[in-house]
Amino acid sequence: MNFEDLTIEKAHQSLLKKEFSALELTKFFLERVEKENPKIFAFLKIDEKSAITQAKKIDEKILTGQKISYLAGIPCGIKDNILVEGLECTAGSKILKNYIAPYDATVVKKLKEEGAIILGKTNLDEFAMGSSTEYSFFGPTKNPIDLKRTPGGSSGGSAAAVAANFCLFALGSDTGGSIRQPAAFCGIVGFKPTYGAVSRFGLIAFASSLDQIGPMTKTVRDCEIVFEAIKGKDEMDSTSIEIPSASHSTTFSLKDIKIGVPKEYFIKGIDPEVEKVVKKAIKKYEEMGAKIEEISLPHTEYALPCYYILAPAEASSNLARYDGIKYGYSKNSKVKSQNSKVKRQNSKVLDVYFESRGEGFGPEVKRRIMLGTFTLSAGYFEAYYLRAQKVRLLIKKDFEEAFKKVDFIFTPTTPTLPFLLGEKLKDPVLMYLSDIFTVPVNLAGLPAISIPCGKIGNLPVGLQIIGPAFSDFRVIQIAKFYET
Repeated sequence: MNFEDLTIEKAHQSLLKKEFSALELTKFFLERVEKENPKIFAFLKIDEKSAITQAKKIDEKILTGQKISYLAGIPCGIKDNILVEGLECTAGSKILKNYIAPYDATVVKKLKEEGAIILGKTNLDEFAMGSSTEYSFFGPTKNPIDLKRTPGGSSGGSAAAVAANFCLFALGSDTGGSIRQPAAFCGIVGFKPTYGAVSRFGLIAFASSLDQIGPMTKTVRDCEIVFEAIKGKDEMDSTSIEIPSASHSTTFSLKDIKIGVPKEYFIKGIDPEVEKVVKKAIKKYEEMGAKIEEISLPHTEYALPCYYILAPAEASSNLARYDGIKYGYSKNSKVKSQNSKVKRQNSKVLDVYFESRGEGFGPEVKRRIMLGTFTLSAGYFEAYYLRAQKVRLLIKKDFEEAFKKVDFIFTPTTPTLPFLLGEKLKDPVLMYLSDIFTVPVNLAGLPAISIPCGKIGNLPVGLQIIGPAFSDFRVIQIAKFYET
């Protein structure tokens, strides 16, 4: 059995047939990570002891004839901004170095209940702020397809782990494209669910109105299996919602489907070769019977500036909790409590805040905190934040109008191929442009999937499929047509 060719579905069938054990499968991936991870750096931390213990439990269930779920015995990776009880959770930042998660995120709890085997935590841009996984305090992740190139970000560690066959699936988080863009760069499948379809409880917050956890897998069917396991309403997350299961989703024929192609996504700046590959994939859907129609999303050009006002504003609020006092990195050696009295004056306590945050946060996080604090400050709130919220509403309405005419919207996932490590580090705006096709989806709270649709040389190209809110399984289903 070639473990490298396995998908979740194949592995599940093989486990049931006893072609190999969960322990053998787990050991294969652990050994592979030990051997190959140093050059790719997809995983930050491996929890070998827990993984082997869990694998033995699954084998015991199989031997005693107990029913197991699709994910039982399946090794996976978890992005290091999602809490796994007892494991370090750093969000890729010095300020959370050595922070041990006190509880499981809801998605992790659900995976454990399914019997999935968590191998460890994957690398990411610090606090999920970046498009290349170069902003991690612990070092950059490299693209397994070409080690000179970035795997994308911020879920670059999760994407690289799946692409390098370190695990059979991984969880990422997507605030402006952080699942879909690295999936496209690494030639795998990445799905951003409808906002609220997956609980955010236990996800370290970046921008709470945009963040969404989702699966990263080798195939669309695997993506469906993982999403089915982690979706659902959660009393610990008031924004979470229940959506119908895959079995309740209406099946459809491509002959009944209208696909919209927005003219604003095929403009100057997109790599002509990427455009050609994506248009060829869209043409394939037309050959299979779908109707293709050019549409307009007129406010697309404002999506990126709108996002880079709203996301940093929310980040500046969310990251205020990292003050060097409560937890994480602290410049606190001289400030200690004794008999409930602080030895130094309040002005000196402020020094702890400033020094801890100054040393604990990296340059990109500082940039976004300052930008967000500025846009929320007196005199600028209405000019920037309030106006950006109005633009966000217009972008959402664009999609609503488009979905009155078409069933799905097809676009490139990224405007370029995976870029070289270091290529965009000195120019933040150039880095931000990597997410130009993915950001509008987060602003509108819609489901979207990136699937591999071709290659230029050996470098993969991603096709992004966007659906109306709550059409998650329909989006997955139409992606399956291309894959099969």
